Amino acid sequence: MSGADDLGETIVDWYATAARDLPWRRPGVDAWAVLVSEVMLQQTPVARVEPVWREWMDRWPAPGDLAAATPAEAIRAWGKLGYPRRALRLREAAVAIAERHGGRVPDDVAALEALPGIGTYTARAVSCFGYGRPQPVVDTNVRRVVARLVHGKAEERRPAMSFRLPAGPSS
Repeated sequence: MSGADDLGETIVDWYATAARDLPWRRPGVDAWAVLVSEVMLQQTPVARVEPVWREWMDRWPAPGDLAAATPAEAIRAWGKLGYPRRALRLREAAVAIAERHGGRVPDDVAALEALPGIGTYTARAVSCFGYGRPQPVVDTNVRRVVARLVHGKAEERRPAMSFRLPAGPSS
């Protein structure tokens, strides 16, 4: 086993015991719930997001439900999460999902990135956490781990697309 394999195993083991119990990471949670959580979590602490996320999922359990709401309803329901433009963009994404994807959140990164307000990180997170597809989901925390453990220093910010997963075994 290589040093990288050991490091990966150590991180996975740590996560198994230290991960927070987040409702959008539980088994059976669909890609819509993951998408809503990822947009809400942008620059907003989990403690503030969780109750609002639960309310949104009760009120709009599918993209078509939010698509049928008015922009004003989305902003009011967004409450004090900050950056209310995110609520509008999430609603626009819901409209696009309803119109272009039959109400199903797409599973591939390119289709997700084509949705209003969805960038590389969010698209990869939804593909990974919502559909179980192997994607490099590179956020600040991942960059911090890489910088400290692999490079021994802070690393310049790079787009998530510059990170590549090793090729898996052939089927």
